[in-house]
Amino acid sequence: MSQSDDGRRRRPIRHRGPITTRGAETDPAMDGTTTDQRLLDRRSRLDTHNDTWRVLRIQAEFVEGFGLLAELHRAVSVFGSARTPRDSAYYEAAVQLGAALADAGYAVITGGGPGTMEAANKGACDAGGVSVGLGIELPFEQELNEWVDVGVLFRYFFVRKTMFVKYAQAFVILPGGFGTLDELFEALTLVQTRKVTRFPVILFGSSYWAGLIDWIRDTMVAQGTVGPGDLELLHLTDDVAEVVRVIQAADAARAQNGNEAPPGDPVPDAAPVDD
Repeated sequence: MSQSDDGRRRRPIRHRGPITTRGAETDPAMDGTTTDQRLLDRRSRLDTHNDTWRVLRIQAEFVEGFGLLAELHRAVSVFGSARTPRDSAYYEAAVQLGAALADAGYAVITGGGPGTMEAANKGACDAGGVSVGLGIELPFEQELNEWVDVGVLFRYFFVRKTMFVKYAQAFVILPGGFGTLDELFEALTLVQTRKVTRFPVILFGSSYWAGLIDWIRDTMVAQGTVGPGDLELLHLTDDVAEVVRVIQAADAARAQNGNEAPPGDPVPDAAPVDD
């Protein structure tokens, strides 16, 4: 357990949706678990009855998220590692990116955590923009970072994922781990299968992402598991200004085409979906 500035021991903080607890877990059976884990970890027939009631909680989370974010005019979701240190070049790039997006009139949506998420929120906040954090209940202590202006903590990952996609005009992906890759490939799948109107999916940091791009081209495309045009769904850059230009150009193209994908869209007419 960590200590506060005055030397007192800090009690652990836990979040369960809108509920915050400090100190020991009120229900020992829930200690070290999350709502997602308890939903997906089916261990008895009693869960069949519990799941019926969980639907209402899931519905409430959707309502809460929609209500919070519905008034966002334009927004961009920014992803990246929670482990990015503050002295990293990628942290500084995320600060600059958040500021540039805010200056261009976009709200910045992140997962609300530390590292790259904190940096993007900080840039947007310092620039006078709207800084949004969509947190998630985790089995360890984690607060929304101090640069979040508008924030919500979700119990369920799938509800949170919906909010990232529904209210964003683009995804910008900075270097990150499994969670970042999860968001990246989910976005690509939704665009490829036309589950969403096409929007930019931008990889920031060519030295970090080059190996992934090479693998998609030399292995996936070569073996026919994705089409050659699918690589065109990704935009790779190291330039913050270019990120903003790509997003603005996509916005202009959507407006010109009535919110449809612009002509020349490389998404196949009938993209097969993997199991």
